[in-house]
Amino acid sequence: MGMKGKIALGAVVGIVVIGAVSANAGDNGDGGGGDTSAVGGKSSSASAERESGGRKGGQDTGKAEVAEKKAAFSGDGDFQVGSDVKPGTYRTTGNSDGMCYWERAKDASGEMDSLLANDNVTGTSYVTLKATDKIFKSSDCNDWEAVDEKAKGSPATKMAGDGGMFRVGADIAPGTYKSTGNTDDSCYWERTKDAEQSLDSILANDNVNGTAVVKISASDGYFKTSGCKDWTKTG
Repeated sequence: MGMKGKIALGAVVGIVVIGAVSANAGDNGDGGGGDTSAVGGKSSSASAERESGGRKGGQDTGKAEVAEKKAAFSGDGDFQVGSDVKPGTYRTTGNSDGMCYWERAKDASGEMDSLLANDNVTGTSYVTLKATDKIFKSSDCNDWEAVDEKAKGSPATKMAGDGGMFRVGADIAPGTYKSTGNTDDSCYWERTKDAEQSLDSILANDNVNGTAVVKISASDGYFKTSGCKDWTKTG
């Protein structure tokens, strides 16, 4: 089963089932980012801020960030979980054109029944590989880096509306966010409790035409956005 052009598991264009089924959204061209079947765009605003690194007294204070970004494995290939790649959470950034595709599978049969979760990515994406997973597939993605889920970042209060997947408390601060000027129901957002990216991970989601307002809780794990205008924290 070829990896390119697959539809993300459970993604249905124009349909949103809160807390159960993810929805697909088109590109809107602002920023860079993500959704369930096309996590869209450029690296997150918060990630971009951290990537610049801090400097104190002319000395680089971003050594920990450099170490964190060391590639764990390539963005192309089939990997056996436990031998080729370790269970854990990984991140890929800077993907473009929605050509990055990944897949968690319970076996190597390549059949639809083996799928645990999958995604087409533009921009940033996170995925957690469990010890019970057997295969992780990645095609046309930028290299994956290991993520320490306990690490704290410098949470931003703004994010690109097409910026992809943001980690709450590290990439973005919890709170109420607003995105205005969306058209044609192409703006998609999703709150998730973790990065396993299964249907059970979804807390809430929506396709929006016009102004979008969403409250991101401190207990949320991640926030996805695709095809939206930029988000600003309002409360």
